[in-house]
Amino acid sequence: MKRHVGVGMDFSAGSEYALNWALSNLARHGDTVFLINVNSDVDYGEGALWMEEGAPLVPLEEIDNPSIMLKYGIKFSADILQQLRLAASQKDLTVALKVYWGDARGKLCRAEVDLELHCLVVGSRGMGMLKRAIMGSVSEYVISNAACPVTVIKSPQQCLELEEVNDV
Repeated sequence: MKRHVGVGMDFSAGSEYALNWALSNLARHGDTVFLINVNSDVDYGEGALWMEEGAPLVPLEEIDNPSIMLKYGIKFSADILQQLRLAASQKDLTVALKVYWGDARGKLCRAEVDLELHCLVVGSRGMGMLKRAIMGSVSEYVISNAACPVTVIKSPQQCLELEEVNDV
């Protein structure tokens, strides 16, 4: 069965690590991998146009097009693009970008429905308990509200920091 795998991408180190993990450990031959970006700048022209449904899908072949990058405010690194192309080639993956505007928590749950995701992978920003209590955790919200399985990936650095805190 070909699956739809979603990966939350905010271009942070945590989301890039989550993408790497998803491509290496989760994506299977023939799957479709959706890179889901949520832009919080709703006043942005495209944001107003595609506020509810998000922008049309951008195929992997067009993701690094300068006009697409500018239009949607995305910034894939050369390493990530190379990793995506290699995984797509080796595993016969279909890869596409979906951009939403608004609050990441609600839009990631919206993407789960819109893209008919079988699973969703998000990175952890590594906020402490106080920041999480004030700002709210995107991953905690998505875990509680998405119908599909959600995997939260912590970077090795975050795991080391947790070990240090627990050793004290």
